[in-house]
Amino acid sequence: MAAGGGRNAPVCGGERGSRAPQHDGMWKDGGGEQYWSRPECRAWTAVLLLGTCLLYCARVTVPICAVALSAHFGWDKKQSGVVLSSFFWGYCLTQVIGGHISDQIGGEKVLLLSASAWGFLTFITPLLTQITSAHLVFMTCSRFLMGLLQGVYFPSLASLLSQRVRESERAFTYSTVGTGSQFGTLVIGAAGSLLLDWYGWESVFYFSGLLTLLWVYCTCKYLLVEKDLVIPIGYLRRGISISKQSKVPWKQLFKKAPIWAVIVAQLCTASTFFTLLSWLPTFFKETFPESKGWVFNVVPWLVAIPTSLFSGFLSDHLINQGKSPSGFSSVIGSGVSSVFALCLGQTSSFCKAIVFASASVGLQTFNHSGISVNVQDLAPSCAGLLFGKALPAAHPMDRQDAAPLHFHLFPLCTGVVCVYLAGYLMETTGSWISVFNLVAVVNSVGLCVFLVFGEAQRVDTDSAYIDL
Repeated sequence: MAAGGGRNAPVCGGERGSRAPQHDGMWKDGGGEQYWSRPECRAWTAVLLLGTCLLYCARVTVPICAVALSAHFGWDKKQSGVVLSSFFWGYCLTQVIGGHISDQIGGEKVLLLSASAWGFLTFITPLLTQITSAHLVFMTCSRFLMGLLQGVYFPSLASLLSQRVRESERAFTYSTVGTGSQFGTLVIGAAGSLLLDWYGWESVFYFSGLLTLLWVYCTCKYLLVEKDLVIPIGYLRRGISISKQSKVPWKQLFKKAPIWAVIVAQLCTASTFFTLLSWLPTFFKETFPESKGWVFNVVPWLVAIPTSLFSGFLSDHLINQGKSPSGFSSVIGSGVSSVFALCLGQTSSFCKAIVFASASVGLQTFNHSGISVNVQDLAPSCAGLLFGKALPAAHPMDRQDAAPLHFHLFPLCTGVVCVYLAGYLMETTGSWISVFNLVAVVNSVGLCVFLVFGEAQRVDTDSAYIDL
């Protein structure tokens, strides 16, 4: 791994004193400071952390209720795998366009618009199941749509933070906001498990959807001014299509080995994280039927919160020492965590299983301050769009500016297959060991590629990138 030379490069393709991109209501005029002030940064960090929390509350409703849904609708493991993996199909398809629109009109607008949509969908899902008999088809389509709506969140977040947070604070900010994923899973694991036992699976959906809609309302009312909520037609048109003057030179960008390294590593870590997220509740419920849901759905994510914060703090410390945190963080996040995943498949003790699951999930959070931040190191001028590419991505937006089709199909298939394959392996082998072996193998592939080819040097320094 390189020693982090890209950290000293100017952010977003220009010097700090230059005029920043003109997002309506976002940037100051001529020569103004483009970064948030410290009070603004603290407020937005708290709001985005809560938004990430609610994102995962909505995302994890089906995994939390998977056993109850399977019993209610008569699904086997393969059918459950189809429903769980369908989220990833939708999640892939809006990564690119979500990141690009955020780069153009502002990530906060995209975040709030998508959150209002997925919150409403979550809330009405139990109601809609009562008017159809094709429950497998409906839940699959519902999860697909949920993936479409949530797919824009992290590319938009990457775009927003790369433009508004100072480089020296970005890793810690991103890690802090990233803890919302563990905190959200923790909240829905605790409250959802109790609601599931007391009132049935429908109450979990109502709870998550209502909280999301309340968050959107409060954010719009108290944190944004009226003009920040307006998206001018000109900006919207600019966001949907990439102009010839500012098109992304994907051909040149994808000749860089570090770009491919972070793409492979990101898709591997995302795939294995979603596999654990989707199947751990079912694993504990079937392997330890007498255990309480509020224990195994809470403890691993409770451990993950301080480890995520610590990884961000350690990453910023290494950066201030002139060292790159990416290699160290990826070894912990992808390598060491996989060892505990393998141990999880071998134990018959509930207490040991909780320890191994907590260690595996907790250590994976080191990827927030390693692989995820590396996207912003490589190309801060188009971080949102590149983040959309680096995660399991979508089809080309147009022939001139899109990445090659095979680039999209590989991560798309990998992300979907990894979640579905876990259910297939469990149904055919009857053993959870094969599922955790799958997690370890995929993580190891991503880690090896990232360590061999990854760098922290900025690669978007050519003049072709200036107008992104």
